[in-house]
Amino acid sequence: MSGAGPQGGTAAAPDWRGWLAAAWDGDVAWSFRRSPGAIASGLVLAVCLAGALLAPWIAPHNPFDLRTLDLKDALLPPAWQDGGQAGYALGTDDQGRDVLSAIMFGARISLLVGLASVTLAVVTGVALGLVAGYVGGRVDAFIMRVADVQLSFPAILIALLIDGVARAALPRDVHADAALLVLVLAIGLSNWVQYARTVRGSTMVEKNKEYIQAARVIGVSALGVMRRHLLPNVLGPVLVLATINIATAIITEATLSFLGVGVPPTQPSLGTLIRVGNDFLFSGEWWITIFPGVALVVMVLSINLLGDWLRDALNPKLR
Repeated sequence: MSGAGPQGGTAAAPDWRGWLAAAWDGDVAWSFRRSPGAIASGLVLAVCLAGALLAPWIAPHNPFDLRTLDLKDALLPPAWQDGGQAGYALGTDDQGRDVLSAIMFGARISLLVGLASVTLAVVTGVALGLVAGYVGGRVDAFIMRVADVQLSFPAILIALLIDGVARAALPRDVHADAALLVLVLAIGLSNWVQYARTVRGSTMVEKNKEYIQAARVIGVSALGVMRRHLLPNVLGPVLVLATINIATAIITEATLSFLGVGVPPTQPSLGTLIRVGNDFLFSGEWWITIFPGVALVVMVLSINLLGDWLRDALNPKLR
């Protein structure tokens, strides 16, 4: 006897092939295969992610290694224009950095900030929304009034306020090291409200259903009800909202970096590259700002299109 079965005491290995086959035949995968827009945006986003994640290995140059920079290569036009060089496909900036490589490295920062800030906003908003919707009373009123006050201000203004307070509280010598964390906190804490309001509404509907009342009768604690029963049933709208808000967070990060309060020049994102190129836009070196701007638009547009498709795919009324 090999002991591989249940009687032998060894747990059966998970059936990954069966799981993948079931996922491929599911409603969401079927909807994806039937949507040319979703397929095209998914491929574009995959290329953007691959270029960003693999930038240290596939980028033509390391634009932030000072030892490889040469000021004689500064302000070179794209390779197809007169004066361009084959080694710099999209030209160079005022410091001789390859624009294509800078876009690939900058996209890493933009995607990191977008994903991390949305994760923070989702965790904060879902937790507060569950508590507000399930507990109700004064707790619900307090959380919603705070949300109402925050909604009265633009998200970019809230992010600027949080960023300014954090920079004032931190010593100057740690500003550069903490800039990325401060940016994530600023964007994440400015976007939790919509998740809280969405989850609160869904929770108020779900908590009056029979399965929640049955859980209370058998003695499940309030935390257990929220974690095991309510949370899985309110995550559908949150997933769609988070997908779309990744693009919004990337735009917010680009705006803050363009205003000069984002990541430092030593770790530039796409917004920083656009701000640097903006100084040379009217002097003829258009490629320094146009190409990072196009990369930002393409990435955000592909995420938005995927979010729109996911919203329709998860809507049972449209199936």
